[in-house]
Amino acid sequence: MLLSLLLQAVAMAANYGPGLAVMGAGIGAGLVALGVGLGIGRIGGSAMDAIGRQPEASGKIQTAMIIAAALIEGLGLFAVVVCVLIWTKLV
Repeated sequence: MLLSLLLQAVAMAANYGPGLAVMGAGIGAGLVALGVGLGIGRIGGSAMDAIGRQPEASGKIQTAMIIAAALIEGLGLFAVVVCVLIWTKLV
């Protein structure tokens, strides 16, 4: 649903010139990279804090941290792919 809405916006922007949509796709990809970096950094910091407080639970904390980081990476990859699709549709 969101992808179709974005592609409709790209089609409308193509009438006015693809420059703004391409710039928006680039800005979107940059924001995604920033968000993913901040999210994984926060997960890592919180996990290290939790391991410092409860060293005996380090295995469970590490597993939860890796799963959460993988989910964030997956979401970031999806968002970058959407930005690239927008860019290739216009160029």
